[in-house]
Amino acid sequence: MIPIKPVGTGAGKPATPARTIDAAAGVAAQYLQPGALNLTALPPLSLYIHWPWCVRKCPYCDFNSHEAKGEVPEKQYLDALRLDLEMALPLIWGRKIHTVFIGGGTPSLMSAAGLDRLMSDLRTLLPLDGDAEITMEANPGTFETEKFRSYRASGINRLSIGIQSFNARHLQALGRIHDDGEARRAVEIALATFDNFNLDLMYALPGQTLDEARQDLATALSFKPPHLSMYHLTMEPNTVFAKYPPELPDDDTSADMQDLVAEMTGEAGYGHYEVSAYARPGHRARHNLNYWQFGDYLGIGAGAHTKLSFPHRVLRQARYKQPKSYMEQVANGTPVQEENEIGRADMGFEFMLNALRLQEGFAPNLFSERTGLALNTIEKQLNAAESKGLIYRDHTVIRPTELGHRFLNDLQQIFLG
Repeated sequence: MIPIKPVGTGAGKPATPARTIDAAAGVAAQYLQPGALNLTALPPLSLYIHWPWCVRKCPYCDFNSHEAKGEVPEKQYLDALRLDLEMALPLIWGRKIHTVFIGGGTPSLMSAAGLDRLMSDLRTLLPLDGDAEITMEANPGTFETEKFRSYRASGINRLSIGIQSFNARHLQALGRIHDDGEARRAVEIALATFDNFNLDLMYALPGQTLDEARQDLATALSFKPPHLSMYHLTMEPNTVFAKYPPELPDDDTSADMQDLVAEMTGEAGYGHYEVSAYARPGHRARHNLNYWQFGDYLGIGAGAHTKLSFPHRVLRQARYKQPKSYMEQVANGTPVQEENEIGRADMGFEFMLNALRLQEGFAPNLFSERTGLALNTIEKQLNAAESKGLIYRDHTVIRPTELGHRFLNDLQQIFLG
């Protein structure tokens, strides 16, 4: 691991401009050394900010989220986020931020004043693109009209609302803190406050019938949301559902639900552009697209992940997961728990794991642009995938076929070897 030099002048203290410049030069020098790759250009850069607390941990959730017991230390955490960002600045010196995503947990537990302070810190420290997409995740159980108007005034221009279902029985089975009435009210507040928002819905829920899935989606579409994310419920390791599995629809019913989603969203004018993402024209999620196109992202906050490119290497980082440990480590000038470079042998798989999720695929030159490798380094795997009918490719595009979409995990695995 290459050590990161802290920018601060001491535990919890902001850096002076002189020390910041000195640290930037030192850190940049480490990563600008010759390496195994040759990137001709750096990809777009996004910022991810993690808010780790929620009201109650859902039984299917495997994200880094922690039930808020007592008062959340909002000011202390926001102080840590700012110092974390200050210490990370040398790694992104001179690069513009194109999208921001505040995820969790439940970021909408943050006070209006806290969110305003966070946005002010971002504008002070970062060169935000003039039309940057700035998304905040929100759960219906935390919606308050005035607070969300304040969020909008502070600079949030896109919401991602964790509806999951409009059915009271299914919401209860999923352990959600909101009911069906609150779900509808949340969407109505979003409609009145934001021009751009996403609704998260799940299907293949415990005891869900095809008609119930149809009704859920019909309700969502009746609000005409700019963007929909439709997720098949999965039993993730280390969750309550993994330990105590509920009875789920069988494979045939789940497949029928998937077909239903494709049919209903298509008829309503939504483009299916990624495995789980559907958008009206002009409303694709720019932040998520950057992930899927193997762009760069700086992640700050408890458990946040980072991927940053330099001319001769691509760096990954992960921050400490427990909020208390994270805040302590930031104060010590060491928020990064894990750090490694992506090796040449893994680069093709890392790129294809993301890019193959896109329905339209990608231009062949994007591979070399984002990985620093020639496309022929994965020629053997491309040939194998093509021979199995899992991809289509020509000089303008590489994309999964319909069969490839259906067996995406198998297609991605081809590039692991």
